[in-house]
Amino acid sequence: MAEISTVARPYAEAAFKLAQESGSVPAWSDLVGSLGSIAADPQVASRLGDPGLQPAKLAEFFGSLVPGGLTAEAKNFVLMLAENGRVELLPEIAAQFHALRNAAEGRADLVIESAFALEGAELAGLVASLEKKFARKLNYSVVIVPELIGGVRVTVGDEVLDASVRGRLAQMATALQS
Repeated sequence: MAEISTVARPYAEAAFKLAQESGSVPAWSDLVGSLGSIAADPQVASRLGDPGLQPAKLAEFFGSLVPGGLTAEAKNFVLMLAENGRVELLPEIAAQFHALRNAAEGRADLVIESAFALEGAELAGLVASLEKKFARKLNYSVVIVPELIGGVRVTVGDEVLDASVRGRLAQMATALQS
């Protein structure tokens, strides 16, 4: 069986191309994100496997759950996914759409894990220095992880920079065991 990301990629690329051509990448990004969240909901996911649910009804169902409804293009997109039995791929399509948008805009996602809340100038300074290091704009989110003891661990794409107390202790333990 093909991997989910491989099967979802053409749909994400098609949606992104359509969004670019219509000049509505931000709107499509919000829409695809909403559709992905809806499809990931356990109650909705249980309905996706219902063989009695016709593609048109499934597309209508999704349209009823999206705030503000669906545009004609979006309805066609969801209907195409429903007809091809691919609605369950929406969370992965949303993730890939987001990655395509980031790449087109020269951006990346940044996750900052910190033992304590980061705010104001401290957060702005950290983000600015990381934007300089990674040479691109960063969409950041902060997650509080008390287990880090102190410091931060940052993740940009597949790169992780661990400047936490816990990370340093782990490095010291490894060095002592060697």
